[in-house]
Amino acid sequence: MTTLSAKERRDALEAQYPVWPRHTMSAHFEEQAKRFADRPLLITEDAAHTYGEIWEKGKVYARALMGLGVRRREHVAVLMASEVEYTYLMLGIWLVGAVCVPINTMLLDEELLYLLRQSDSRWLFMHQVASGVVHSDTVSRVYDDIVAKDQAPVGIAQVVCLANTDAPLDPRFLAWDDFLQKAELVTEEERLARTAASDYPDEVADIIYTSGSTGLPKGVMITHDMFLRCGYSTALSRAFEEGRRVFTALPLYHVFALVEGILAVSFVGGALIIAPRFTPQLSLQIMEKHRANDFLCVPSMLVALLNHADLSAYDLSALYAMMCAAAPAPIVIWERAIQEMGLREICAGYGGTEATASTAHTEVGDAIETVATRVGRIKPGGVSGLPEFGGANIQYKTIDPFTQEDLDPGDIGELVVRGNHVTKGYYNKPDETAAVIDKDGWLRTGDLGRMHEGGYIELLGRSKELYKISGENVAPKEVEDVISRHPAVAQAYVIGVKDVMTSETGAAFIELRAGATCTRRELIDYCQERLARFKVPRYFWFMETDQWPMTGTGKIQKFRLQEIAEKRLLERGSGTSALEVATSN
Repeated sequence: MTTLSAKERRDALEAQYPVWPRHTMSAHFEEQAKRFADRPLLITEDAAHTYGEIWEKGKVYARALMGLGVRRREHVAVLMASEVEYTYLMLGIWLVGAVCVPINTMLLDEELLYLLRQSDSRWLFMHQVASGVVHSDTVSRVYDDIVAKDQAPVGIAQVVCLANTDAPLDPRFLAWDDFLQKAELVTEEERLARTAASDYPDEVADIIYTSGSTGLPKGVMITHDMFLRCGYSTALSRAFEEGRRVFTALPLYHVFALVEGILAVSFVGGALIIAPRFTPQLSLQIMEKHRANDFLCVPSMLVALLNHADLSAYDLSALYAMMCAAAPAPIVIWERAIQEMGLREICAGYGGTEATASTAHTEVGDAIETVATRVGRIKPGGVSGLPEFGGANIQYKTIDPFTQEDLDPGDIGELVVRGNHVTKGYYNKPDETAAVIDKDGWLRTGDLGRMHEGGYIELLGRSKELYKISGENVAPKEVEDVISRHPAVAQAYVIGVKDVMTSETGAAFIELRAGATCTRRELIDYCQERLARFKVPRYFWFMETDQWPMTGTGKIQKFRLQEIAEKRLLERGSGTSALEVATSN
């Protein structure tokens, strides 16, 4: 448990990196393997894997990839659970100058088929089963649609499968051990030559697909240098001390775990502790067993952990820090996290795949009210930052979402961002890229917010989520924050729905705390005491924990809530549904 101040920790980190090295990902991990060879970099439930071990395995995987026929700049799709082999493979892909295409492990046939085609992936590596989905069956069904015919230059050249059940594999797949044996076909000198030829930090390292709230997923192109600048600035912003241990159950196919986790800790010789899936009990067991210092999560995970009946039975004495991001969390959740988990350093964050990962964090030591109402200030960049951005890697401003004109500081508008870890575009989607990135490099985030003094950002929801009641604008987050402060409420989400009288009105989805009771009437009265009357939602629906529609990274899908609301209102129009009676008492 660190006793150093945030300034002392930052000073120590900056002393280690007096000049920005501009490495590729593989060159970065080679350096860190020399410095921290015997320290754990990745810790799974039952084993610790050192920097040195991961580097050596990465070289073997690189030779195996070359033996398989993988060329520079070819796209390698990875459909795998968060296991150590994922890390070996990523490093191997970067070492041979190929592009990693991580795939959400919850995708099914049509979604997977679209993504493999759109990404121009040439190779597919997968677990037989991941996230409860039998991917070997899925890929077998779409095999004829994805695999290149007669050595064609498009399509998947080979599917490589890591078996993790006793079920037999499709004979068209290459078994994992047979893939690894191909390393014998390539010398280390040949591998070194390939790595040297690929030593270009501005090359695309990954194409990471956004989960998206509407439309088809888009592949965000992220370079090696963008990844490393973002990871370093996270370590600096959060004042990582040497050897920090961070736990997360978030998937490695998403930037949150990759950048805020494994990349950030790598700058201080720390470790990322991972779980292949999230359950409160498993997470608590692993954090206790491996003495985690830090917890990366999204609000839905944190709520589930705090509501776990045996939370106090686990020894979390090594845990003192947490970053909870990707969606807003009400102040009561932050308060409970401090009181019930013994946390001293809590961090809210903001960013997105298009900006590599986080662009803003709250400061170490910020008041809980700041953490709950702001998503942070722009992260310091140190040696990785730009002088024209005041030492940061990025800059923000707000624009009118309709006219796209710049707004004055402090005005509410759509947040736009640019900088040296903001993507230059979506793969093979020039129209979509042009729609969100202007000629000066400003990327429209689609988020509604405002900039406060000191660079702090207040997030007010998605610009498209803003709704009007009789001409008055309502930001859903303002209403969500009020409802979430009710002592019986665990979490709340608000959307706008059509209304004959006022054009739109509010609909709130509520999850109550375990054992708590509350009625619709009580929530209306509570809101009327704290909100202008037009902002009080007309509809309140109660949800169980397992009823929330979520992305693979734990974000609530508001467009799904919109669909649920429209369906319920349609049913209500033709006679009150049983569900409406049950939840509107």
